Amino acid sequence: MLTITTENIGKKYRREWIFRRVNLTLAAGASYTFVGPNGSGKSTLLQLLAGNLPATEGTLTYSMVDKLIDSDDWFRQVSIAAPYLELVEELTLDELLTFHQTFKPFRNGLTSESVADRLLLTHARNKEIKYFSSGMKQRVKLGLAFFSNSPIVILDEPTSNLDQQGAAWYHEQVRQLGADQLLLIGSNQPEEYDFCPNVIDVMQWK
Repeated sequence: MLTITTENIGKKYRREWIFRRVNLTLAAGASYTFVGPNGSGKSTLLQLLAGNLPATEGTLTYSMVDKLIDSDDWFRQVSIAAPYLELVEELTLDELLTFHQTFKPFRNGLTSESVADRLLLTHARNKEIKYFSSGMKQRVKLGLAFFSNSPIVILDEPTSNLDQQGAAWYHEQVRQLGADQLLLIGSNQPEEYDFCPNVIDVMQWK
């Protein structure tokens, strides 16, 4: 089983501590939501857990069945979707999905064609991403996280730019995640995590 463990993790920008003394054990097969007002550090914590940001203090370890995973290989285990992450907009959807598979294959034998179908974007396979609406782009970001063969799925503000149909699609995909996957969410919208039993307020680490 894959596990993320933090011991007294802290992150500081210049002279300001975003959070300190964060102690967590996050295990695959469960879902966790980090909540708090805007600017409280949710996104920073998720990026740190994803390996995209270094901690200022403390220890972060990744393990698989009691064997430590090297931080350089951690990116292979994680898929992340967030409003601030950019897509390669010069590519068509088909080209983007093909490119993505070169470093992170899709799970369950999914193909680019079947992923486009699950994204409800079959009609836009040959359209460049830069011509997609904000909602279509968000669905692509979420789809790359949902459908990649990654044991850890991290979603920051997952329904940003999604309409009611898109939000329903998001909930449907969450329900289809594997029982052996670890889901981490950053949100201050209850409807984004109403299915999640583990809700953690980041304000406790201020």
